Amino acid sequence: MTETGQKLQYLYYPGCSLESLAKEYDQSVRACAEMLGVDLTELEDWSCCGASSGHCTNRKLAAALPARNLAMAEQQGQDIAVACAACFLRFKQTTHDLRNDDALREETAKAIGLPFEAKVEVRHFLDVFVRQVGLDEIKKRVKKPLDGMRLVCYYGCYLVRPPEVTQFDDPENPTIMDELLTALGAETLRWTHKVECCGGNLMLSRSDIVGKLVDDISQAAREAGAEAIVTACPLCEANLDTRQPGPETMPVFYFSELMALALGVEPATVKSWMKRHVLSASGVLSGHSLI
Repeated sequence: MTETGQKLQYLYYPGCSLESLAKEYDQSVRACAEMLGVDLTELEDWSCCGASSGHCTNRKLAAALPARNLAMAEQQGQDIAVACAACFLRFKQTTHDLRNDDALREETAKAIGLPFEAKVEVRHFLDVFVRQVGLDEIKKRVKKPLDGMRLVCYYGCYLVRPPEVTQFDDPENPTIMDELLTALGAETLRWTHKVECCGGNLMLSRSDIVGKLVDDISQAAREAGAEAIVTACPLCEANLDTRQPGPETMPVFYFSELMALALGVEPATVKSWMKRHVLSASGVLSGHSLI
């Protein structure tokens, strides 16, 4: 529901990660949407978008995989809401490419067996909640503010780059997640690594590189005085949650987990999400009497 009372409706594309390693992200996003009156209908018969390896192998395949989902949404006449940052980038890149290349668009439509004009708009849930629902409306609905929480927002690569494609936020200093968490009552801190790469595509093939990148990110978060990192990408969350070197580690949340908690989701539900985290995040929440 927007600030003017208008009902928001989107086709929801969960993608592969939210069906498996990031189920808590899926569940918390759905919970937030329900509490804010955003009507989600899961895109029927959706398929993998090709992130984060398919798009590296063949340009035609890179276009066809997301385009199939976009074409089905186009047939239904509704825009798509996406939670996974990697899926978001693949959809935005494909839309950008096919809007600017008639030959590739026609070739892609033939490959997927569906008409496609690249008319569908793709929004990340941060955009849906902050810019469509609106911060003022969200503030009105906060039941359990995140008072006292000191957080750093980690955007990573996929949401903000390349800026001419994602058209999401400032590529060097995005603020949309900071604005949301501030509206929920938390303190978001300035830090140096909010858009640094975590090595998402290398999480299996080059764990040594990922480990170094994650160590740099978590160390920067500690130096900023944070008690937790907040992200909007399942690949980033997986790396930050599993690759931090001990003994000092930094809990990692999806923004939607904290948002759902602030909006009044049952603490038992939040605890079930926390069980899926490798690094314990329950201590931070209980320390602020949030669960």
